[in-house]
Amino acid sequence: MTDLATLELELINAIGGAESVAALEEVRVAALGKSGSVSGLLKGMGAMSPDERREQGPMINGLRDRVSAAIAAKKAELEAAELDARLQAERVDLTLPARPRRKGGVHPTMQVMDEMIALFAEMGFAVAEGPDIEDDFHNFTALNFPPKHPAREMHDTFFLKPDPETGERKVLRTHTSPVQVRTMMSQTPPIRIIAPGRTFRKDSDATHTPMFHQIEGLVIDRDIHMGHLKTTLQTFIARFFELDEVQARFRPHHFPFTEPSAEMDIRCDRSGGKLVFNTGDDWLEILGCGMVHPNVLKNCGIDPDEYQGFAFGMGVDRLAMLKYGVPDLRPMFDADTRWLAHYGFSAFAAPNPASGLS
Repeated sequence: MTDLATLELELINAIGGAESVAALEEVRVAALGKSGSVSGLLKGMGAMSPDERREQGPMINGLRDRVSAAIAAKKAELEAAELDARLQAERVDLTLPARPRRKGGVHPTMQVMDEMIALFAEMGFAVAEGPDIEDDFHNFTALNFPPKHPAREMHDTFFLKPDPETGERKVLRTHTSPVQVRTMMSQTPPIRIIAPGRTFRKDSDATHTPMFHQIEGLVIDRDIHMGHLKTTLQTFIARFFELDEVQARFRPHHFPFTEPSAEMDIRCDRSGGKLVFNTGDDWLEILGCGMVHPNVLKNCGIDPDEYQGFAFGMGVDRLAMLKYGVPDLRPMFDADTRWLAHYGFSAFAAPNPASGLS
């Protein structure tokens, strides 16, 4: 029989000499593990006679209990020492300045809107605003929309519940053109304004969302013609995309509120996964425009025989996609801070024509 006192002394010394929890675990396995020295003594009790078991059993079980207690005490001591060491190593110096909060960023839509406003302001345009919720007259009738026009249908426009007294249905404005109507009805020509703001239509895909942003422009004066419209838009687009000039074409189109109407395209090359302007054989539609329809002038109380004008409109979000390489319009409205951290702009870099736009 192994000398129990000698074995206990060896184990207690090994436990006391363990310098880490891992080293202590090795001692525990060597003593109390499946093949450990104390476990071997316990297994050997089966071969003893009843008298030997009565004599040796309490001694062996006592050895096991004392070794287990010593290991538990040493483990608690080592874990406390490790915790103290970690607390010392990971201590926070409260006298140091706090980490700066996450810096905010300007959304690409707001950045581009500021860029556009800055450019048009330098060209002599004032900013006009109007309500997001409009009535039928300002959103449709005054703009020469016929009674059965598709935009007046539920599948294209967000209508509010009818007024219980008058039955009138307000709408979430489908464009910022009602701002033009309100301006013409409240001001005397000459008029030169842009109308930035949110608009709403029932449409959703990679390049359309139910809520989006527009900037529309309006010029009303004597002797205004398409040449003024063309020069204004070509100058703006060239400066917005920071080009010396822009190769553009104006295709005939139809809008109820302008006559003649046109869409402006820019020559571009889409090969190689990049969009390059003023080269290639492709064309990119960029905005809609035209001369203000005489009926619209009449509806707003302006004599079309004395005054003429032009109007145009473009999507702010879409121009942001084109200029800054945003592949899909929908994430622009997801409120994802990771997306904003990638595409956002510094709040201290306000765009202006003097120091640069982007």
